[in-house]
Amino acid sequence: MSDAHNEHESAIKTPKQLVAAVIGFFAVTIFGIILLVQYVTTDKLAGAGSNSQAPEEVASRIAPVADAGYTLKDANAPKVLQTGEAIYTSTCAACHGAGVAGAPKFGDAGSWSARIAQGYDTVVKHAVDGLRAMPAKGGNPDLDDVEVARAVVYMANSSGGKFKEPAAPAPAAAPAAPAAEPQK
Repeated sequence: MSDAHNEHESAIKTPKQLVAAVIGFFAVTIFGIILLVQYVTTDKLAGAGSNSQAPEEVASRIAPVADAGYTLKDANAPKVLQTGEAIYTSTCAACHGAGVAGAPKFGDAGSWSARIAQGYDTVVKHAVDGLRAMPAKGGNPDLDDVEVARAVVYMANSSGGKFKEPAAPAPAAAPAAPAAEPQK
């Protein structure tokens, strides 16, 4: 005879196994319910130890990006001229810091000596108008000629030059109002 009639037998063969399975099922169910109740009733610790939900923290996160670190400039206001060091750092250091494309390195007296010997006016003219690989005003057309001259003096003097820093030009006087003619 074949064993085909035994294919659908259960793993539980005795009443003792049935009682153990029922008790085990209830124990696992009760344990699951206890864990679920404990999970639901405990306090949430989201962001514990941080101040992320404080009103000032929320306000700083939702503040417009344009407000952070930007100052508005009045285009009609008189220009404030920068120092030679500031111009060097913002514009000139990219090439003169590493000697890119034949630019004399900052602080290298050997590479600056020939240029210093040409004189202040020539060196400033080359910086303002551009020379070889150097673009006019170091590639920053917003610079004033006095700012470029200050940067040249800063770089040349750090390499042994004795140039005098140019003074800021006197502000242009506002046109005087026409004098009122005396009435007769």
